[in-house]
Amino acid sequence: MIERSPAGVVPLLEADLGPGARGVFTTRAGGVSAGPWSAPAGAGGLNLGLHVGDDRAAVLANRARLEAAVGTRIVWMDQVHGDVVREATGGTGTSAGECDALVARAAAGVALAVMVADCVPVLLAAADGSVVGAAHVGRQGLVRGVLDAAVSRMAELGAAPSDVRAAVGPSVCGHCYEVPQPLQDEVEAVVPGTATTTSWGTPALDLRAGVLRQLSELGVSGVDTVHGCTMEDERLYSHRRAGRDGAGTTGRFAGVVRAL
Repeated sequence: MIERSPAGVVPLLEADLGPGARGVFTTRAGGVSAGPWSAPAGAGGLNLGLHVGDDRAAVLANRARLEAAVGTRIVWMDQVHGDVVREATGGTGTSAGECDALVARAAAGVALAVMVADCVPVLLAAADGSVVGAAHVGRQGLVRGVLDAAVSRMAELGAAPSDVRAAVGPSVCGHCYEVPQPLQDEVEAVVPGTATTTSWGTPALDLRAGVLRQLSELGVSGVDTVHGCTMEDERLYSHRRAGRDGAGTTGRFAGVVRAL
């Protein structure tokens, strides 16, 4: 994992998706948002979510900074914790509408973004970069099979699962994601290996473990994990940490993938 600041503006956590694509994850730093959407120590925050109460002009300025950093137009999702996959084309606007995964051919000339604040952001790319994808994998998306849907859609566009690489970004870890016992049992029954225990001894879920298991079952073998727990790492936005600390709201960071 390499953190760098393209043009000295936006710090990015680089992921390894092979030579055909670039994958990055943002942090809270490098933007203009203030208040609960700011970066640590009150610096300008790179909140990328339009739906979390931040000033719209600030969010659009943050998105413009990120586009400049990745070098092309970014297509966003209106995420709803489902399993719908949409294809972004050259004619797609800045939003693809309601979905939880996006795919695109390299010829579309766009980058794909997935926003999170505890869920698992997953970036996907064919080895040659001919097809790329991004998926929002929260608890519901994991159970509903959004990763399967995304990888299957990439296969329809010509990228066989065995030729797909993945980057799994920062998310709430299994030691911090506390859930009621019945909910843990429900998820474990569908995605074995997700049940775990918090660091204070209560039932928990390890969504990252579930993502890695599903990627393996789908035949995606080249996986890069960009580590970081959103609850523990203050460089990242976390809905759960904001609730624990009484802030009530927080921003969204993103994973972004583009063909090279």
